[in-house]
Amino acid sequence: MPVLMELSRIIISEINDQQVIYLREVDGDRTFPILIGIFEATSIDRRVKNYQAPRPLTHDLLVGVVESMGAEVQDVIISELRDHTYYALLRLRFEGEVLEVDARPSDAIAVAVTCDPPAPIYVSEEVLEDVLGE
Repeated sequence: MPVLMELSRIIISEINDQQVIYLREVDGDRTFPILIGIFEATSIDRRVKNYQAPRPLTHDLLVGVVESMGAEVQDVIISELRDHTYYALLRLRFEGEVLEVDARPSDAIAVAVTCDPPAPIYVSEEVLEDVLGE
C-alpha cells in the first residue's frame, strides 16, 4: 500500500548542484528525503510560496495541457528505487480511467504542487523500507 506523504521541507543551496526536498508521512513519523535539481526545487518552492510567474512555467504548462484535455492529475506515486534512482508515476484520471505516466519524482512532485488543490503524493511502502532501512 502506498503511504500518503506531504511536502515538509525544501532546502535550496546555491553552492550545490543537488537540492533536497523532504516528504513527511501524513499519518506517521517517517520522513523521506529526495535529492533533486535546482530547477525542479525552484519550481516547487515557487508554488509553495504562491509565487505567480507572469507566463506559464513548465509544470504550469503540463497541468494546463492535462486540464484542457479534460483530464485531471489524480495523484503521484514514488513507486520504485532501482539502481539508486527513484521512479515515479504521475497518475491522470481521464474519461473514468486512470492513466499512469512515467516521471521523475521531482517533476511529479512539482506537478502535484502546481495543481489546485495540490494532488496527493504517495510513496510505496517498499521504497520507504529500502530508504529508511526498515
